[in-house]
Amino acid sequence: MSNSKRKLPEELRSHRWYGVNDLRSFGHRSRTAQMGYSREEYAGKPVIAILNTWSDINPCHSHFKDRVEEVKRGIWQAGGFPIELPVSTLSEPFQKPTTMLYRNFLSMETEEVLRSYPADGCVLMGGCDKTTPALLMGAISMNLPTIFLPAGPMLSGNWNGKKLGSGSDTWKYWADLRAGKITEQDWQGVEGGIARSAGHCMTMGTASTMTSAAEALGMTLPGFASIPAPDSRHAQMSAKTGRRIVEMVWEDLKPSDLITAKSIDNAITTTLALSGSTNAIVHIIALARRAGVELTLDRFDELSRRTPVLANVRPTGEYLMEDFYYAGGLTAMLAELGDLIDGTQATVNGCSLGENIAGAEIFNDQVIRRRSNPLMPNNGLAVLRGNLAPNGAVIKPGAADPKLHVHTGPAVVFEDYNDMAARIDDEHLEIDENSVIVLKNAGPVGAPGMPEWGQLPIPKKLLLKNVRDMVRISDARMSGTSYGACVLHIAPEAFVGGPLALVENGDLIELDVPGRKLNLKISDAELARRRAAWQPLPPRFERGYGALHQVHVLQADNGCDFDFLLRKKAQESGADQSVDKASGEPEIH
Repeated sequence: MSNSKRKLPEELRSHRWYGVNDLRSFGHRSRTAQMGYSREEYAGKPVIAILNTWSDINPCHSHFKDRVEEVKRGIWQAGGFPIELPVSTLSEPFQKPTTMLYRNFLSMETEEVLRSYPADGCVLMGGCDKTTPALLMGAISMNLPTIFLPAGPMLSGNWNGKKLGSGSDTWKYWADLRAGKITEQDWQGVEGGIARSAGHCMTMGTASTMTSAAEALGMTLPGFASIPAPDSRHAQMSAKTGRRIVEMVWEDLKPSDLITAKSIDNAITTTLALSGSTNAIVHIIALARRAGVELTLDRFDELSRRTPVLANVRPTGEYLMEDFYYAGGLTAMLAELGDLIDGTQATVNGCSLGENIAGAEIFNDQVIRRRSNPLMPNNGLAVLRGNLAPNGAVIKPGAADPKLHVHTGPAVVFEDYNDMAARIDDEHLEIDENSVIVLKNAGPVGAPGMPEWGQLPIPKKLLLKNVRDMVRISDARMSGTSYGACVLHIAPEAFVGGPLALVENGDLIELDVPGRKLNLKISDAELARRRAAWQPLPPRFERGYGALHQVHVLQADNGCDFDFLLRKKAQESGADQSVDKASGEPEIH
């Protein structure tokens, strides 16, 4: 929990910029006066950095212009001094080839912005898929008092009286359009009705999964992650967030006080009970390792076997995030999980997680199921291993046709995304519903950036036969809003010579979700022969951030972080005396 001794004004980190009588501090004060502020507005007060991922190309965060003013209001009310700092927007719908390529970029920017400016604490404004893990990763590494403000889900979509969910209904109606079951006019109606307000996806995609995980981790005010973006309570919580971060600075309550192996387990358990996005596995591993917690895929599988799925939310379930909030929201679901959640863990409001969720009620147990009547008894996510994925792969069993949980079929191989796009609807493609569609070179290095290509399209000629699910495997990711028997995150990836690179058309592939197996049914000798003959492809980048990324990014099972950003043993022990122990940055001279 927080330190019992409150900081003195001269102990604030910003005091080094503003409170010292030297030439540099004169410059800082005079330039602050240039912006219209007098000394009494900031002197001896916590300086709060507000890292805002708003932009004109991020619809999920289109309300952040208003929310940042509400955060500032709370900071002023509590006696702090707010400074808004724009950082990379990472707009999931627009940024190509994938926001995942730039997650580590934003995490580095977050850490460096906090290190290089006079911040005593920070508010992180995010929600659209990669913004949440990126902001948290950077703030965890910097380790200043930090609180996360989740963007909140958008309102439920609507078309012709039908509720529409982000992504999930996009894929559904796109398949229907290709199969001739709906008209182009119908398709345009879906387009106009599926996104009706500010906020991120209102299905249990990566956005709601990660903001919920952040709340379970103790990094947001309790109940905030579930509130729809347009709801007035979202604005109220934003002001409360601003007030609370000022107190956190005086208490010196930092991420290192909150993020432990047990709070990471809480975040994983929450993700599993939500049947959350498979992307959360990659992100939570990265978050944990930034905090010095050694987390592996195996821990996800262990917790998955004991955790019931309680959130009846698409794509695994029936409802949407607006329904989830009205049914009691995340606090009610955490309370229902009971002893599966460690309630002793500290949170940003100074109370334990158990204190925050005590008395939370479920108001609709069709949306948030009781433990006695779960949507699924366990296996919200599953980790697979075998000679095709020696370092692991993942699948969301609840989003797949149960008949495909145990399946063996011949491979239909695509060497990369362009190859797949060019041939998947070729009427001469030798494929049927028993085939296993294989996409190579879609991983962290090979794609580049591990895009959400993993929900591979079903060939049009099979859609016309009413086939709606097939086994599909790749080293890509998949949107949390997607569904299907899609095996993802195969590690090592094909581009770096993983076994996926060696799969050929017609090879039998075995998927066994209950047995947690993914195997290429060829002999070890044949696998060795193919490995010896394999030739690497040329690098994807020659310069810039991409060149840095391809050299230093880790594989999916290690969180896709950069190898040089992992927490070092010397920093954990405090042995590196050149680093300021309080803030993790070099001293200012």
